[in-house]
Amino acid sequence: MPQFFLNKRLILLLVCIIVLVALIGFSLKERDKLSWPEQFVKDSVGWVQSVFHQPAQSIAGFFSNVNDLKHTYEENKLLKEKLEAYGQLEAKVQELEDENKKLEDVLGKTESLSDFNKIQAIVIGRNPDQWHDIITINKGAKHGVKENMAVITSKGLIGKVKFASPFTSTIQLLSSPDRINRISAYIQGEGKITGLIEGYDQEKKALLFKINTPETEVKKKQKVLTSGLGGVFPRELYIGEVIDVVPDDYGLTKTAYVKPAADFNELDHVIVVERVVSDPPDKKEEDE
Repeated sequence: MPQFFLNKRLILLLVCIIVLVALIGFSLKERDKLSWPEQFVKDSVGWVQSVFHQPAQSIAGFFSNVNDLKHTYEENKLLKEKLEAYGQLEAKVQELEDENKKLEDVLGKTESLSDFNKIQAIVIGRNPDQWHDIITINKGAKHGVKENMAVITSKGLIGKVKFASPFTSTIQLLSSPDRINRISAYIQGEGKITGLIEGYDQEKKALLFKINTPETEVKKKQKVLTSGLGGVFPRELYIGEVIDVVPDDYGLTKTAYVKPAADFNELDHVIVVERVVSDPPDKKEEDE
């Protein structure tokens, strides 16, 4: 025999190759059913897959849920930020609308005060300890503001100039308890009912109007305006309306409670007005 067939290793290798080729041919052959080794291998692999499939799915689902939760949290956070921004924007729009309305009211009031010198100003200071007494505005003597000038809002009279510095002024409000803070006024009706505004009732939130003619009848809702008789305030500045009338103990005088037209708690834009005294006709003719 040739030396080639005497080599055991080569014989073993040849046998392995023959078996391998036979197995490949057997596996490529069309069959109706699998062999028992194939069935064993397939079932074993399927069992292993079934054992690890559910935990793997659970772990994958857990991480998927965590990821979805993270995205939901981020989306919720973003929506909240947008909602807060929308709320701030809405509040800003409302604030601008209110500011615009107040400015329009002030502009309309200044245009209606054709007989007066008027100075528009902004409230820049208010002491909590003197909330009902005084405010500070950003216009002073350099702008034409003088002591005792009337101060109004678009709704009505609020007080007078108490002190005028070069660039700011202190305004004494009608709600001040100062008894010398008197204003000559009248009540509209069939005939003018004159009197003085002298004091403020904190409980009723109303001005005290001392009526000069107690025999005259005063009704609720009647309008109260400045009379101009004091020589300081212009005429026809609106103050408020009557809400109650009370006689004194002896029936000699009457006091009308007047609800101010202006809100003393919300003061921002104000107008300082100066009474203009017209020259008498004779004086005008001499000048001409």
